[in-house]
Amino acid sequence: MISKLIEIRDQARAKILEAKTIQELYEAKSLYLGKKSPLQEILGKMREFNADTKKEVGQKINEFKDMIEKEVAKRQEVLALAEVNKKLESEAIDVTLPAKNIKVGNLHILTKTIEELEEIFLGMGYNIAEGPEVEEDLYNFEMLNLPKGHPARDMQDSFYINPSLLLRTHTSPVQARTMLESKGKPIKIVCPGKVYRRDDDDATHSHQFMQLEGLVVGENISMADLKGTLSAVFEEMFGDGRKVRFRPSYFPFTEPSVEVDVSCFKCGGVGCNLCKGNGWIEVLGAGMVHPNVLDMAGYDSKKYQGFAFGIGIERITMLKHGIDDIRNFYINDPRFLRQF
Repeated sequence: MISKLIEIRDQARAKILEAKTIQELYEAKSLYLGKKSPLQEILGKMREFNADTKKEVGQKINEFKDMIEKEVAKRQEVLALAEVNKKLESEAIDVTLPAKNIKVGNLHILTKTIEELEEIFLGMGYNIAEGPEVEEDLYNFEMLNLPKGHPARDMQDSFYINPSLLLRTHTSPVQARTMLESKGKPIKIVCPGKVYRRDDDDATHSHQFMQLEGLVVGENISMADLKGTLSAVFEEMFGDGRKVRFRPSYFPFTEPSVEVDVSCFKCGGVGCNLCKGNGWIEVLGAGMVHPNVLDMAGYDSKKYQGFAFGIGIERITMLKHGIDDIRNFYINDPRFLRQF
Protein backbone atom coordinates (compact mmCIF):
# COMPACT_ATOMS: atom_id res chain seq x y z
CA MET A 1 0.00 0.00 0.00
CA ILE A 2 2.88 2.35 0.78
CA SER A 3 4.45 1.64 -2.60
CA LYS A 4 1.11 2.38 -4.27
CA LEU A 5 0.89 5.71 -2.46
CA ILE A 6 4.40 6.60 -3.65
CA GLU A 7 3.39 5.70 -7.22
CA ILE A 8 0.26 7.88 -7.01
CA ARG A 9 2.29 10.71 -5.50
CA ASP A 10 4.76 10.62 -8.43
CA GLN A 11 1.91 10.57 -10.95
CA ALA A 12 0.24 13.51 -9.22
CA ARG A 13 3.45 15.56 -9.20
CA ALA A 14 3.99 14.87 -12.93
CA LYS A 15 0.37 15.79 -13.75
CA ILE A 16 0.64 19.03 -11.80
CA LEU A 17 3.87 20.00 -13.59
CA GLU A 18 2.30 19.22 -16.97
CA ALA A 19 -0.58 21.66 -16.39
CA LYS A 20 -0.35 24.54 -18.88
CA THR A 21 -3.26 26.61 -17.53
CA ILE A 22 -4.88 27.32 -14.18
CA GLN A 23 -7.88 25.27 -15.30
CA GLU A 24 -5.72 22.22 -16.07
CA LEU A 25 -4.04 22.64 -12.70
CA TYR A 26 -7.38 22.59 -10.86
CA GLU A 27 -8.40 19.51 -12.82
CA ALA A 28 -5.16 17.75 -11.81
CA LYS A 29 -5.74 18.63 -8.17
CA SER A 30 -9.30 17.33 -8.32
CA LEU A 31 -8.07 14.13 -9.97
CA TYR A 32 -5.84 13.27 -7.01
CA LEU A 33 -7.71 14.86 -4.11
CA GLY A 34 -11.33 14.67 -5.28
CA LYS A 35 -14.06 12.24 -4.18
CA LYS A 36 -13.24 9.77 -6.94
CA SER A 37 -9.45 9.99 -6.58
CA PRO A 38 -7.14 6.98 -5.92
CA LEU A 39 -6.54 8.47 -2.50
CA GLN A 40 -10.21 8.09 -1.60
CA GLU A 41 -10.09 4.44 -2.67
CA ILE A 42 -7.22 3.83 -0.26
CA LEU A 43 -9.06 5.65 2.54
CA GLY A 44 -12.04 3.42 1.86
CA LYS A 45 -9.93 0.33 2.60
CA MET A 46 -8.39 1.66 5.83
CA ARG A 47 -10.73 -0.46 7.99
CA GLU A 48 -9.14 -3.61 6.56
CA PHE A 49 -5.70 -2.68 7.94
CA ASN A 50 -4.33 -3.41 11.37
CA ALA A 51 -3.54 -0.56 13.77
CA ASP A 52 0.14 -0.18 12.83
CA THR A 53 -0.61 -0.18 9.09
CA LYS A 54 -3.45 2.33 9.56
CA LYS A 55 -1.09 4.63 11.40
CA GLU A 56 1.63 4.39 8.75
CA VAL A 57 -0.78 4.71 5.80
CA GLY A 58 -2.64 7.62 7.43
CA GLN A 59 0.65 9.47 7.94
CA LYS A 60 1.63 8.93 4.29
CA ILE A 61 -1.80 10.11 3.09
CA ASN A 62 -1.45 13.36 5.09
CA GLU A 63 2.03 13.87 3.63
CA PHE A 64 0.59 13.14 0.20
CA LYS A 65 -2.13 15.78 0.64
CA ASP A 66 0.36 18.37 1.89
CA MET A 67 2.66 17.65 -1.05
CA ILE A 68 -0.14 18.09 -3.59
CA GLU A 69 -1.31 21.38 -2.00
CA LYS A 70 2.23 22.78 -2.04
CA GLU A 71 2.92 21.61 -5.60
CA VAL A 72 -0.37 23.08 -6.78
CA ALA A 73 0.38 26.41 -5.07
CA LYS A 74 3.87 26.57 -6.63
CA ARG A 75 2.57 25.66 -10.09
CA GLN A 76 -0.30 28.14 -9.76
CA GLU A 77 2.17 30.94 -9.05
CA VAL A 78 4.23 29.98 -12.10
CA LEU A 79 1.17 29.79 -14.36
CA ALA A 80 -0.26 33.09 -13.05
CA LEU A 81 3.01 34.87 -13.76
CA ALA A 82 3.12 33.31 -17.23
CA GLU A 83 -0.41 34.55 -17.95
CA VAL A 84 0.49 38.08 -16.83
CA ASN A 85 3.61 38.08 -19.01
CA LYS A 86 1.61 36.77 -21.96
CA LYS A 87 -0.97 39.50 -21.52
CA LEU A 88 1.69 42.17 -21.21
CA GLU A 89 3.40 40.87 -24.32
CA SER A 90 0.14 40.97 -26.30
CA GLU A 91 -0.55 44.51 -25.12
CA ALA A 92 2.99 45.76 -25.54
CA ILE A 93 3.51 49.12 -27.24
CA ASP A 94 6.38 49.52 -29.62
CA VAL A 95 7.80 52.81 -28.40
CA THR A 96 10.16 52.92 -31.38
CA LEU A 97 7.25 53.44 -33.79
CA PRO A 98 6.80 57.05 -34.97
CA ALA A 99 4.07 58.89 -33.07
CA LYS A 100 0.89 60.06 -34.71
CA ASN A 101 0.62 63.77 -35.38
CA ILE A 102 -1.89 65.23 -32.94
CA LYS A 103 -3.91 68.08 -34.41
CA VAL A 104 -3.90 70.93 -31.92
CA GLY A 105 -6.55 73.62 -31.95
CA ASN A 106 -5.69 77.28 -32.25
CA LEU A 107 -7.25 80.69 -31.85
CA HIS A 108 -9.46 81.81 -34.72
CA ILE A 109 -7.81 84.44 -36.93
CA LEU A 110 -10.48 87.01 -35.99
CA THR A 111 -9.79 86.40 -32.30
CA LYS A 112 -6.08 86.88 -32.99
CA THR A 113 -6.78 90.19 -34.75
CA ILE A 114 -8.90 91.44 -31.83
CA GLU A 115 -6.24 90.44 -29.31
CA GLU A 116 -3.53 92.13 -31.38
CA LEU A 117 -5.55 95.36 -31.51
CA GLU A 118 -6.36 95.14 -27.79
CA GLU A 119 -2.65 94.78 -26.96
CA ILE A 120 -1.86 97.86 -29.04
CA PHE A 121 -4.53 99.97 -27.36
CA LEU A 122 -3.73 98.70 -23.87
CA GLY A 123 -0.17 99.81 -24.50
CA MET A 124 -1.53 103.28 -25.34
CA GLY A 125 -3.41 103.53 -22.03
CA TYR A 126 -6.88 102.46 -23.17
CA ASN A 127 -9.27 100.31 -21.16
CA ILE A 128 -11.40 97.54 -22.67
CA ALA A 129 -15.17 97.91 -22.25
CA GLU A 130 -17.95 95.48 -23.15
CA GLY A 131 -21.71 95.59 -23.36
CA PRO A 132 -24.77 93.46 -24.25
CA GLU A 133 -25.39 92.23 -27.78
CA VAL A 134 -29.16 92.49 -27.21
CA GLU A 135 -29.39 96.23 -26.77
CA GLU A 136 -31.97 98.86 -25.96
CA ASP A 137 -32.97 101.25 -28.73
CA LEU A 138 -32.12 104.04 -26.28
CA TYR A 139 -28.40 103.20 -26.27
CA ASN A 140 -28.12 101.85 -29.82
CA PHE A 141 -29.69 104.92 -31.45
CA GLU A 142 -31.12 107.69 -29.28
CA MET A 143 -28.07 108.28 -27.07
CA LEU A 144 -26.01 108.44 -30.27
CA ASN A 145 -27.97 111.36 -31.74
CA LEU A 146 -30.37 109.13 -33.66
CA PRO A 147 -33.87 109.86 -32.26
CA LYS A 148 -36.89 107.86 -33.41
CA GLY A 149 -37.79 108.74 -36.98
CA HIS A 150 -34.28 109.97 -37.80
CA PRO A 151 -33.60 109.15 -41.50
CA ALA A 152 -30.07 107.94 -40.67
CA ARG A 153 -31.58 104.90 -38.96
CA ASP A 154 -32.25 103.56 -42.45
CA MET A 155 -28.46 103.30 -42.91
CA GLN A 156 -28.52 100.32 -40.55
CA ASP A 157 -31.31 97.82 -41.27
CA SER A 158 -31.75 96.22 -37.88
CA PHE A 159 -32.94 93.00 -36.22
CA TYR A 160 -35.65 94.13 -33.77
CA ILE A 161 -36.86 91.83 -30.99
CA ASN A 162 -39.60 94.24 -29.89
CA PRO A 163 -40.06 98.00 -30.38
CA SER A 164 -37.45 98.82 -27.73
CA LEU A 165 -34.98 95.90 -28.04
CA LEU A 166 -32.76 94.88 -30.96
CA LEU A 167 -29.52 93.13 -31.79
CA ARG A 168 -26.98 95.94 -31.65
CA THR A 169 -25.97 97.30 -35.04
CA HIS A 170 -22.60 98.58 -33.83
CA THR A 171 -20.54 98.57 -30.64
CA SER A 172 -21.19 102.30 -30.12
CA PRO A 173 -23.86 101.61 -27.43
CA VAL A 174 -21.00 100.51 -25.19
CA GLN A 175 -19.57 104.02 -25.60
CA ALA A 176 -22.90 105.57 -24.58
CA ARG A 177 -23.18 103.30 -21.52
CA THR A 178 -19.57 103.99 -20.49
CA MET A 179 -20.02 107.76 -20.77
CA LEU A 180 -23.12 107.62 -18.56
CA GLU A 181 -21.29 105.48 -15.98
CA SER A 182 -18.25 107.82 -16.02
CA LYS A 183 -20.44 110.76 -14.91
CA GLY A 184 -18.55 113.47 -16.74
CA LYS A 185 -15.00 112.13 -16.16
CA PRO A 186 -12.44 111.68 -18.98
CA ILE A 187 -12.45 108.23 -20.57
CA LYS A 188 -10.30 106.26 -22.99
CA ILE A 189 -11.77 102.94 -24.09
CA VAL A 190 -12.01 100.41 -26.91
CA CYS A 191 -15.09 98.20 -27.27
CA PRO A 192 -14.69 94.91 -29.21
CA GLY A 193 -17.62 92.65 -30.04
CA LYS A 194 -20.16 91.19 -32.47
CA VAL A 195 -22.74 93.32 -34.24
CA TYR A 196 -25.73 92.44 -36.42
CA ARG A 197 -27.38 94.00 -39.45
CA ARG A 198 -29.94 92.72 -41.92
CA ASP A 199 -27.74 92.30 -44.96
CA ASP A 200 -27.38 89.86 -47.82
CA ASP A 201 -24.29 87.73 -47.28
CA ASP A 202 -21.72 87.91 -50.05
CA ALA A 203 -17.94 88.14 -50.38
CA THR A 204 -17.78 91.48 -48.53
CA HIS A 205 -20.98 91.58 -46.44
CA SER A 206 -22.34 89.53 -43.56
CA HIS A 207 -25.43 89.77 -41.34
CA GLN A 208 -23.07 89.25 -38.36
CA PHE A 209 -19.60 90.73 -38.11
CA MET A 210 -17.19 92.16 -35.54
CA GLN A 211 -16.12 95.66 -34.65
CA LEU A 212 -13.70 97.34 -32.32
CA GLU A 213 -14.73 100.90 -31.53
CA GLY A 214 -12.63 103.43 -29.74
CA LEU A 215 -13.64 106.46 -27.72
CA VAL A 216 -11.59 109.19 -26.06
CA VAL A 217 -13.24 112.03 -24.11
CA GLY A 218 -11.32 114.76 -22.33
CA GLU A 219 -10.26 118.38 -22.50
CA ASN A 220 -8.49 119.80 -25.56
CA ILE A 221 -9.05 116.68 -27.70
CA SER A 222 -8.68 117.38 -31.43
CA MET A 223 -8.64 115.73 -34.84
CA ALA A 224 -4.86 115.76 -34.58
CA ASP A 225 -5.11 113.37 -31.62
CA LEU A 226 -7.37 111.09 -33.65
CA LYS A 227 -5.00 111.06 -36.62
CA GLY A 228 -1.95 110.48 -34.43
CA THR A 229 -3.68 107.59 -32.64
CA LEU A 230 -4.73 105.86 -35.85
CA SER A 231 -1.29 106.40 -37.43
CA ALA A 232 0.35 104.66 -34.46
CA VAL A 233 -2.14 101.78 -34.56
CA PHE A 234 -1.75 101.15 -38.30
CA GLU A 235 2.02 101.31 -38.15
CA GLU A 236 1.89 98.62 -35.48
CA MET A 237 -0.59 96.53 -37.46
CA PHE A 238 0.76 96.95 -41.00
CA GLY A 239 4.37 98.04 -40.59
CA ASP A 240 6.38 101.24 -40.35
CA GLY A 241 5.79 104.13 -42.70
CA ARG A 242 2.00 103.88 -42.88
CA LYS A 243 0.32 107.18 -43.63
CA VAL A 244 -3.26 108.07 -42.74
CA ARG A 245 -5.57 110.44 -44.59
CA PHE A 246 -9.05 111.70 -43.75
CA ARG A 247 -11.89 112.20 -46.22
CA PRO A 248 -15.11 114.05 -45.27
CA SER A 249 -18.07 111.80 -44.50
CA TYR A 250 -21.22 111.71 -42.39
CA PHE A 251 -22.12 109.82 -39.22
CA PRO A 252 -24.91 111.07 -36.95
CA PHE A 253 -22.86 110.64 -33.76
CA THR A 254 -19.71 112.49 -34.90
CA GLU A 255 -19.13 116.02 -36.22
CA PRO A 256 -17.03 116.42 -38.23
CA SER A 257 -17.02 112.85 -39.57
CA VAL A 258 -14.35 111.26 -41.74
CA GLU A 259 -13.56 108.10 -43.69
CA VAL A 260 -10.03 106.99 -42.90
CA ASP A 261 -7.60 105.59 -45.47
CA VAL A 262 -4.19 104.07 -44.82
CA SER A 263 -1.37 104.02 -47.35
CA CYS A 264 -1.19 100.62 -49.05
CA PHE A 265 1.07 98.29 -47.09
CA LYS A 266 1.56 96.03 -50.10
CA CYS A 267 2.91 98.54 -52.61
CA GLY A 268 3.85 101.37 -50.25
CA GLY A 269 1.48 103.80 -51.97
CA VAL A 270 2.71 103.28 -55.52
CA GLY A 271 -0.40 101.45 -56.67
CA CYS A 272 -1.29 97.74 -56.91
CA ASN A 273 -4.24 95.38 -57.16
CA LEU A 274 -4.87 95.53 -53.40
CA CYS A 275 -5.36 99.31 -53.36
CA LYS A 276 -6.85 99.30 -56.88
CA GLY A 277 -3.99 101.42 -58.16
CA ASN A 278 -4.54 104.56 -56.06
CA GLY A 279 -2.09 103.79 -53.22
CA TRP A 280 -4.72 104.07 -50.44
CA ILE A 281 -6.99 101.57 -48.68
CA GLU A 282 -10.19 102.58 -46.89
CA VAL A 283 -10.16 101.05 -43.41
CA LEU A 284 -12.69 102.71 -41.08
CA GLY A 285 -14.97 105.58 -40.16
CA ALA A 286 -14.24 108.10 -37.42
CA GLY A 287 -14.80 111.64 -36.24
CA MET A 288 -15.13 114.03 -33.34
CA VAL A 289 -17.89 113.06 -30.90
CA HIS A 290 -21.02 115.10 -31.65
CA PRO A 291 -21.78 117.71 -28.95
CA ASN A 292 -25.32 116.33 -28.63
CA VAL A 293 -23.91 112.90 -27.71
CA LEU A 294 -21.68 114.46 -25.05
CA ASP A 295 -24.54 116.51 -23.61
CA MET A 296 -26.92 113.52 -23.42
CA ALA A 297 -24.22 111.53 -21.58
CA GLY A 298 -23.79 114.26 -18.97
CA TYR A 299 -20.66 115.97 -20.31
CA ASP A 300 -20.26 119.71 -20.80
CA SER A 301 -19.66 119.83 -24.55
CA LYS A 302 -18.15 123.31 -24.22
CA LYS A 303 -15.43 121.99 -21.92
CA TYR A 304 -14.97 118.40 -23.15
CA GLN A 305 -14.32 117.05 -26.60
CA GLY A 306 -13.80 113.54 -27.85
CA PHE A 307 -13.07 111.38 -30.86
CA ALA A 308 -14.45 108.00 -31.85
CA PHE A 309 -13.62 105.41 -34.49
CA GLY A 310 -14.93 102.01 -35.54
CA ILE A 311 -12.63 99.32 -36.91
CA GLY A 312 -14.16 96.39 -38.85
CA ILE A 313 -12.29 93.33 -37.59
CA GLU A 314 -13.06 91.27 -40.69
CA ARG A 315 -11.99 94.08 -43.01
CA ILE A 316 -8.67 94.63 -41.23
CA THR A 317 -8.01 90.87 -41.21
CA MET A 318 -8.90 90.50 -44.88
CA LEU A 319 -6.56 93.33 -45.82
CA LYS A 320 -3.70 92.11 -43.67
CA HIS A 321 -3.84 88.48 -44.83
CA GLY A 322 -5.08 88.87 -48.39
CA ILE A 323 -8.44 87.16 -47.79
CA ASP A 324 -10.96 87.86 -50.54
CA ASP A 325 -14.20 86.46 -49.07
CA ILE A 326 -15.62 87.33 -45.64
CA ARG A 327 -17.58 84.07 -45.58
CA ASN A 328 -14.33 82.13 -45.12
CA PHE A 329 -14.27 83.32 -41.51
CA TYR A 330 -17.54 81.57 -40.65
CA ILE A 331 -17.79 78.33 -42.66
CA ASN A 332 -15.28 76.50 -40.40
CA ASP A 333 -13.26 75.02 -43.26
CA PRO A 334 -10.14 73.47 -41.64
CA ARG A 335 -8.13 74.11 -44.80
CA PHE A 336 -8.69 77.83 -44.34
CA LEU A 337 -8.32 77.91 -40.56
CA ARG A 338 -5.06 75.91 -40.55
CA GLN A 339 -3.33 78.71 -42.47
CA PHE A 340 -3.42 80.84 -39.33
